[in-house]
Amino acid sequence: MRVIQATRFGGPEVLSPAGAPDPVAGPGQVVIRVAASDVLSVDLMIRTGAGAGFFPIEPPYVPGNGVAGQVIATGDGVDPAWTGRTVAAHTGGSGGWGGYAEQAAVPAEALIPVPGELGAREAAALLHDGVTALGLIERIGIEPGDHVLVTAAGGGMGLLLVQLAKAAGAHVIGAARGRRKLDAVEEAGADAAIDYAEPGWAGRVRELTGGRGADLVFDGAGGRLGSVAFGVTADGGRFSAHGMSAGFPDLDKAEAERRGITIRGMEDGPFSPADFLRLAGQAFAQAAAGTLRPVIGQTFPLDRAADAHAAMEARQTLGKSLLIS
Repeated sequence: MRVIQATRFGGPEVLSPAGAPDPVAGPGQVVIRVAASDVLSVDLMIRTGAGAGFFPIEPPYVPGNGVAGQVIATGDGVDPAWTGRTVAAHTGGSGGWGGYAEQAAVPAEALIPVPGELGAREAAALLHDGVTALGLIERIGIEPGDHVLVTAAGGGMGLLLVQLAKAAGAHVIGAARGRRKLDAVEEAGADAAIDYAEPGWAGRVRELTGGRGADLVFDGAGGRLGSVAFGVTADGGRFSAHGMSAGFPDLDKAEAERRGITIRGMEDGPFSPADFLRLAGQAFAQAAAGTLRPVIGQTFPLDRAADAHAAMEARQTLGKSLLIS
């Protein structure tokens, strides 16, 4: 089968197609013929070597941690009725990677059935972003009437957060860069879309919130943008730092305490396997019912994984990016 291998840490050019043996379903496993692989910003960070302190992985390795497709084989102890079903799952390789591939062996307990109303591509787009968006809202809470600011709102998870916050009765402000992304933010239901490439965007947030600032900030950008978003969080508000595409935001914990701002972020830890399966099921069910819409802005053939990474790093992508096998 074909896989994408990161031959060393570095730029997108370190990703190259390679051959690998077809996986065999061991005890408790299935093999999925991959239709779509999720591409995450964390994949880019790991590829550069910046995640060495967080992820115990060394080149050469096959990136990717989420796939959707059809079960083509089952191992001992697995119900053979799984064969032929469309599913999504975390990949089961060393360290949880191995998703940039034509086939993947995964533990049967990791399988998430994909409803018939949903395609494999939509499932792959929701596998991580849908879980994280629903889980963040569950952890931090949204009250009807809250003013909610979403940064990186034109990305895959940002557009889901806009939809979910609006459905919860919030006044939603989406911040993104460029007309194409702003249009998508408005289409997702935001009450206002702000271009943070323009000077004074933080002042616009304050205007839209009556001078008080946002009751809740979902920061998917990080870096300088995240720091500015923290500055327009209302006293007594909540700030969720879940993204770092622009680096880690510089958050003043002493100021947060003084202003009564609750900060939630990476230190909250990942979702448990049971919660992940539960939240993924909820995301798939909502998408199947038409109440949550993943936005797949672009797809790339598996062999062009390097192009997908380059486009994401250049901020040229909208919504979710997928690799198609």
